[in-house]
Amino acid sequence: MDHYNVLGLQRDAPKEEIKAAFKKLAFQFHPDKHSQSPKAVRDNATLKFKQVSEAYEILMDDRKRADYNIRSRAGAGRSGFSAGGSSGYNYYYYYSYNYGGKGSTYNYNPRYKSGSGFSVDGMASKFESALRFLTTRAFLLNLGFAGAFLGGIVIIDSSREAIWKMQNSGKSFEEAMETIQKAKGERR
Repeated sequence: MDHYNVLGLQRDAPKEEIKAAFKKLAFQFHPDKHSQSPKAVRDNATLKFKQVSEAYEILMDDRKRADYNIRSRAGAGRSGFSAGGSSGYNYYYYYSYNYGGKGSTYNYNPRYKSGSGFSVDGMASKFESALRFLTTRAFLLNLGFAGAFLGGIVIIDSSREAIWKMQNSGKSFEEAMETIQKAKGERR
């Protein structure tokens, strides 16, 4: 299932378009609106509402959307996401109905659980997870600080060596230490 197609959007759609498309489709397929319809129509509307809700939940969350985009590009030859399918995720659906008072609600919340075991898709998933981690802002910031710290150490070390050579021309550090040891021995 392509979440962009479900909402009728392009891949580069901003959040405002996603929200507007969701509202329109959620209103059209909401189970309360079809509660008096025949069972086939009601079931179809409920299924469409679930798909629209799942697409909205994934595309509105920046992390989930990035993950979905990576997975959908990697699996372009596959049929997309399916429950327990080749995507590496098992979907667990939780529904809650509240038909009380003035407003009734219908909540749809897919929950994801990573697949386990050895497979090519599992390896790709682990690689994609590592790649996502390595490109996070916090990791790159820490990497920059570590690079600056190590660069500072190299500069200080080379500066120390250059200063030593300016102050003690012609002598190596070892020769200077031998001279110091001889001087200490002579004092005693």
